Amino acid sequence: MTETESIAYDVVVIGGGPVGENVADRTRAAGLTTALVESELLGGECSYWACMPSKALLRPVIAQGDARRLPGLAQAVQGPLDAQAVLARRNYFTADWKDDGQVGWLEGTGAVLYRGQGRLAGPRTVTVTGPDGTVTTLTARHAVAVSTGTRAQLPDLPGLAEVKPWTSREATSAQAVPGRLIVVGGGVVATEMATAWQALGSRVTMLVRGKGLLNRMEPFAGELVAEALTEAGVDLRTGTSVESVSRENGTVVAVTSAGDRIEGDEILFATGRVPHTDDIGLDTVGLEPGSWLDVDDSMRVTGTDWLYAVGDVNHRALLTHQGKYQARIAGAAIGARATGGTVAEEPWGAHAATADHHAVPQVVFTDPEAAAVGLSLAEAEQAGHRVRAVDVEFSSVAGAGLYGDGYKGRARMVVDLEDEILRGVTFVGPGVGELIHSATVAVAGHVPVSRLWHVVPSYPTLSEVWLRLLEAYRDN
Repeated sequence: MTETESIAYDVVVIGGGPVGENVADRTRAAGLTTALVESELLGGECSYWACMPSKALLRPVIAQGDARRLPGLAQAVQGPLDAQAVLARRNYFTADWKDDGQVGWLEGTGAVLYRGQGRLAGPRTVTVTGPDGTVTTLTARHAVAVSTGTRAQLPDLPGLAEVKPWTSREATSAQAVPGRLIVVGGGVVATEMATAWQALGSRVTMLVRGKGLLNRMEPFAGELVAEALTEAGVDLRTGTSVESVSRENGTVVAVTSAGDRIEGDEILFATGRVPHTDDIGLDTVGLEPGSWLDVDDSMRVTGTDWLYAVGDVNHRALLTHQGKYQARIAGAAIGARATGGTVAEEPWGAHAATADHHAVPQVVFTDPEAAAVGLSLAEAEQAGHRVRAVDVEFSSVAGAGLYGDGYKGRARMVVDLEDEILRGVTFVGPGVGELIHSATVAVAGHVPVSRLWHVVPSYPTLSEVWLRLLEAYRDN
């Protein structure tokens, strides 16, 4: 191992996914010299093993589902998807797992890339162990930002290591369609990957420990998605846990709590995420390796004046778009503190990620799509708000019928009865992912119901569901 001399920057970022890239972009915009350390591909999980490849796999599935709801077109799309063409397009969106384009973008910001494993080595100090074993020491005059994200959590099951299970990485990057796929889990990754691989030709069995799917959303979201998956041919089993797994002559065998033996060619465990902080030197600054990092609203780690944790590692909202939002906030806060500027840490201020607490949007790209922002009814009640839920079926909207025959979906808004603002909104149905931003504006902006009456939706679009929701609230 060869050590080089220490190199000083204003800011050092550990982790070069979308979050780390955005921190670097914002600190460079503030005029601060910035180094970014990445051990894998620049662009991170989202670009190569999560958001982009998964949505590339799902887009043809959703487009075909939409087409099958339209007479005159349905007959032309009854055949199976061309799986190899879908996989090839997915490969295009991951740039065949090469990061040249991302590197070019980063260089354009003026940040400096260091490839290797970044570890804290005391306050404001980061060592980078390169692929050749060379160790470079970086010191930060103002801030170190940890943006190392998460990795898949695997259960402690007998025989699991020998099975070589899929995680989200293998599920989004596989180059062939397994004949039979077992999916363990009922959250976003599980439902999206079951949707994609069933449509690409796999026989999918879902084993869900809980009572239903998407348990972080309103109950009807999971119910409608479960109904659609079952209609698509997925063997969905709820209230079922996996007790052991093995691979026998190439076949995966999962034994359930009910004693059933489920066979497959591959098995995907989509059972949660853990912070990627076990080997980044947290112990050198008095923090617990492998832990989530607690932060204030400017993303500064509790008890420090120089360490920031941005994105999934702080466990506030495990979503790429929310991590990028945090990165913009953190980068601006670092810049303001470094240059002696005013730091606006009040709620909704320029240096406070207040939306993490009140207005986090998410879209699940199943068919139908499920989209939500803010609090569910149960969450709002648990938080002590006096609220009322207003539900409408999308069948009451002309745009839904035009979108496709047999359109099925539901919308809910959770109204705070004290202030008459929205605490949360949920949409389920084909195409609703593009509706959620309007709900996010309403929730984040605390737009009163009285003003929403004057926000006129265009006819005949799905967005007229807003009018139906407001009418239902007024009339009841």
